[in-house]
Amino acid sequence: MPDQTYNRADTTWFREAKWGVLVHYLAAPPSSMGLANLTADDWNRQIDAFDVEGLAAQLADAQAPYIFLTLGQNTGYFCSPNATYDALVPRATSRLSKRDLVADLCAALAPHGIRVLVYLPSHAPAEDRLAVEGLKCTPPWDASAWQLRPGRYATDTPCDERLTEFQHNWEAVIREWSERWGENVHGWWIDGCYHADKMYRHPDAPNFRSFAEAMKAGNPDSLVAFNPGVKVPVICWSEYEDYTAGEVADAFPVLMDSHWNHPNKPDQYWGMPLQPTVGTAQLHLLTFMGCYWCGGHAPRFPDELAIGYTRHINDCGGVITWDVPIGKEGDRNGLLPEAFTPQLRALGTAFAR
Repeated sequence: MPDQTYNRADTTWFREAKWGVLVHYLAAPPSSMGLANLTADDWNRQIDAFDVEGLAAQLADAQAPYIFLTLGQNTGYFCSPNATYDALVPRATSRLSKRDLVADLCAALAPHGIRVLVYLPSHAPAEDRLAVEGLKCTPPWDASAWQLRPGRYATDTPCDERLTEFQHNWEAVIREWSERWGENVHGWWIDGCYHADKMYRHPDAPNFRSFAEAMKAGNPDSLVAFNPGVKVPVICWSEYEDYTAGEVADAFPVLMDSHWNHPNKPDQYWGMPLQPTVGTAQLHLLTFMGCYWCGGHAPRFPDELAIGYTRHINDCGGVITWDVPIGKEGDRNGLLPEAFTPQLRALGTAFAR
């Protein structure tokens, strides 16, 4: 358990929200390899054209209680400026947008009572060698799960196994963002925390605690989750996270009767019971509404199933976030596709607060 000096956030509002939305607004498709086919100027024009007021109207119409926005992922293009990052990754033209899209989205959603949370990987953008080397994210071990492989970055200056220097750098980058946004950002979802034993499970910093405290620097009540990857049943990955990352794809956890035994193995159960808390964390699931993360031309489930499974998780004391595609071009830039808004409205009506 965390010691008494650590600030554990109150997850009551999150649990009462019941459901919400995540959008992957990135320079290249989620988890893709290779650099995005655009320049820094292209990225700035795209970010500048993002229709925050239009998205706010859509989310308000759907009665969505909160939204997660991706800050960036593998390409090194991020949707908010950060002087600490640019000092560590010096290049002629920054890949971080001049517009602070997070701050602008917070301002647009605040009148509707819709909260903003953010997504960020645990590591440097794998497809940006300058960033990987500048941030000192050059592990001496196999980091292919991050799409980082030996030969894709210089190893002239070896890093320790914990990536101590990188972790201090990444926490400083996060701290700048958190302190700027303050109470306007209500949580963080950190992807790729696969190497926890190497990097975070240590009594001295950098560790899970120092990582969480960097995210809470501007808002002590900010919620934190560390993603261990797709896990069914959902697990708590750290005593310093406030809610479970809960990434699920094609296998969904369900509430199981603890007396329902496997027919061929009487000493084993089918599945695991869902509970409001997993370890010390609020139960939360994240999955995609389309065919994959930020993909699809229509919802993969009928409204009845999406509502029913959301209710099932709520009845177990949990929260579920639905990933929805988002437009990045023309008059749909920053807007949710019209094929998905009816299901969002159906969820909003079913769980109206």
